[in-house]
Amino acid sequence: MSNANDRLAARAAREIRPGMVVNLGIGLPTRVVNHLPGDFPVCLHAENGLTGIGPTLPPDRADRNLIDAGGAYVSTIPGSAFFDSATSFAMVRSGRLDLTMLGAFEVAANGDLANWKIPGKFSPGVGGGIELAQKARRVVVLTTHTDRAGNPKLTECCTLPLTARGCVRRIFTDLAVIDVKPDGFHLIETAQGVSVAEIKEATGAPLIVSETPLPSF
Repeated sequence: MSNANDRLAARAAREIRPGMVVNLGIGLPTRVVNHLPGDFPVCLHAENGLTGIGPTLPPDRADRNLIDAGGAYVSTIPGSAFFDSATSFAMVRSGRLDLTMLGAFEVAANGDLANWKIPGKFSPGVGGGIELAQKARRVVVLTTHTDRAGNPKLTECCTLPLTARGCVRRIFTDLAVIDVKPDGFHLIETAQGVSVAEIKEATGAPLIVSETPLPSF
């Protein structure tokens, strides 16, 4: 599964365009930085107070005081900046993020996102997820297609507490790339070796599939 997750992170990295300001959320999105060329002109933002994020580092090479919002050790690049949480969220609330990449527990066919709470399990709180989902110009999700029990994460309606309504535009999973449009989920790409039938079976809502051949990643 790790190889599948790295492949989806590499595919999601292609969503980033030169010159963008991009927030990478906790979980799978933090892997995206390692799939960007070292000289790629992008400003990566971490909500705990950092812009200009370089690749993640192993503990023996890392500055233990330098972490992203998910606690991973990260490196700096020329032009990196540090600031407090108030300044960080002022950037978010003022609409300066071109793109945010978030994890998810559920995504509904209308773009609703649930990614902060599973009832009965510990959660540190919603954190910055609500504002990131509402204020970024574009929101995409990186997630496994199903949970550990095999239940679909892409559903007709979210059953978990919502983070934001109607915010998700594209979903990258270990099986597929799916766009969220007014009429529901549209299959855009398939993972290598995964059939359309397998993706439909793993999706908890109708999946619209083009009649033309789909690319794979």
